[in-house]
Amino acid sequence: MIKPDATMKGSTGGILQMINEGGFRIVAMKMIHLTEKNAGAFYAVHKERPFYGELVSFMSSGPITAAILEKENANPAQAEEGTIRKKYAASIGENAVHGSDSDENAQIEGDFFFSKLEQF
Repeated sequence: MIKPDATMKGSTGGILQMINEGGFRIVAMKMIHLTEKNAGAFYAVHKERPFYGELVSFMSSGPITAAILEKENANPAQAEEGTIRKKYAASIGENAVHGSDSDENAQIEGDFFFSKLEQF
């Protein structure tokens, strides 16, 4: 997902261009504004962590672009030169994008935002 900080800075188009140029296939995509309740549900796995409230507040502070992307051997754990996070992130907290950390979580997170009818 493209987070509120990147959306508010007008970086959505540039990020989508990098996604396309990076060889990702867009399976589903839409722009939405999460409520605090929705953001809390999405990040429920972090509910007991001290940053949870701040995270929920941030993620409901403005619109996001939710997307399901596919690419062989994509590794969201590395932010090297030329990556979206390297180019657009302001800090660890305002890091422009969220990527799933596993195929299992990608399925859960994709299903949170998109029905099967919306996934191509």
